[in-house]
Amino acid sequence: MDRVICLVIGYIFGLFQTGYIYGRAHGIDIRKLGSGNAGSTNALRTLGKKAGMITFLGDCFKCIFAVILVHLIFRNSDILPLLSMYAGFGAVLGHNYPFYLGFKGGKGIAVTAGVIISTTNVWIVLLCLMVFIVIVAMTKYVSVASLSVVTIYLISVIVISVTTGFAIGSNHLWEMYLIAGLFLLSAFYQHRENIKRLINGNENKISFGQK
Repeated sequence: MDRVICLVIGYIFGLFQTGYIYGRAHGIDIRKLGSGNAGSTNALRTLGKKAGMITFLGDCFKCIFAVILVHLIFRNSDILPLLSMYAGFGAVLGHNYPFYLGFKGGKGIAVTAGVIISTTNVWIVLLCLMVFIVIVAMTKYVSVASLSVVTIYLISVIVISVTTGFAIGSNHLWEMYLIAGLFLLSAFYQHRENIKRLINGNENKISFGQK
């Protein structure tokens, strides 16, 4: 039951669609521009750097806040790291499939960044940030950088569990791997059109000349 509660908490926080709200404040439905996505990359491309940054931070921190709330409610739980991941995945679901917007939201990468920040450690966060920046700088493909970071998250969960551990019983580790794997599967599914364009050589590149 605790897992379900954490999923619901995450989903509720995930419903805060930063890009959509920012666009509406400026008389625009961001889902009708560019890729039709409500995430930070489309906000950057269609509304500029300020919109992209605000959208990214809003979507990232709504996940962090969800995890913080779970920590406050279940602070004495012996599976708190696992519950935090459930909250994070719930936030991704709320972001990607907001019921009040016809289940049409974003792709969940900024939200997953919030998961990485709130469930791993500073070294993993820095690694993910460095990989993202380097790949975007070299290829101009945000999609490639995003999928690389989500892959690193799955690997980091496995590595941490077999080295320093998550202060959680070994019988729950496979469940953690499963949830981390769901983040990866969700990201690849949401980027399926990007992957097709990458294969065909016509994927959209990011421009650093955005206002």
